Amino acid sequence: MTKSAPATKKVASVPNPLFPSTPKSTRIGTDVRPQGRDLSRFVRWPRYVRLQRQKKILLQRLKVPPALQQFKKTLNKNQAAELFKLLEKYKPETEDAKKARLEAEGAASKGKEAKPTGEAPVVLKYGLKHVTTLVENKKAKLVIIAHDVDPIELVVWLPALCRKMDVPFAIVKGKGRLGVLTHKKNAAVVALTGVKKEDEAKLKSLQESFKGMFDAPERKWGGGLMGLKTQAKLLKRAQQLEIEEKKKADARR
Repeated sequence: MTKSAPATKKVASVPNPLFPSTPKSTRIGTDVRPQGRDLSRFVRWPRYVRLQRQKKILLQRLKVPPALQQFKKTLNKNQAAELFKLLEKYKPETEDAKKARLEAEGAASKGKEAKPTGEAPVVLKYGLKHVTTLVENKKAKLVIIAHDVDPIELVVWLPALCRKMDVPFAIVKGKGRLGVLTHKKNAAVVALTGVKKEDEAKLKSLQESFKGMFDAPERKWGGGLMGLKTQAKLLKRAQQLEIEEKKKADARR
């Protein structure tokens, strides 16, 4: 009989101290992402997103003066829908429409057969300097200000100017929505200098409504809201102080 080869003994591997083996871990932020967990708060967001969120938290924590707090008081959904329905009718001319109107007027002035389209249509006025001039000259019938202008210092004085000149104004959500009305990306402020006869009653009712809402200057400060941890800590501290005061009162007796 042939003898079988002797079994080879397994040599225990010595771990290399320079490269220690680490088993897989399914904890948050390690090797394997666990199923069914929302890890969005661990994502490294772009810088502009982080700045937006930090600014929002700061405005909640810090005390906000009344001049800035007034921009949080905006029209509700129904009021804004009613206003934008009117403003949609008075969008400014596009470049092509304006060019065609001017060409028709020029041809009519030379005695050609083309009929003039008449005077420039009544449209929304936009541009901060332009609207400011209209308010100072009391030509603006209604001023609409966006609540999210950045930096806010550009328009923070405009409500006070409108009150001084007795011009009705309103603060609405979204500079982008005003931008759509003016064929621009954004618009800080727009103004109406007039409307057609059929819209005069609507404009008058909006003016009266907005005067009641925004005519009185804001007096209340905003912000000053702490986080949940800080609120719990302050509550605990207040309870402890209350217990100590009670003990002192009992000792005096």
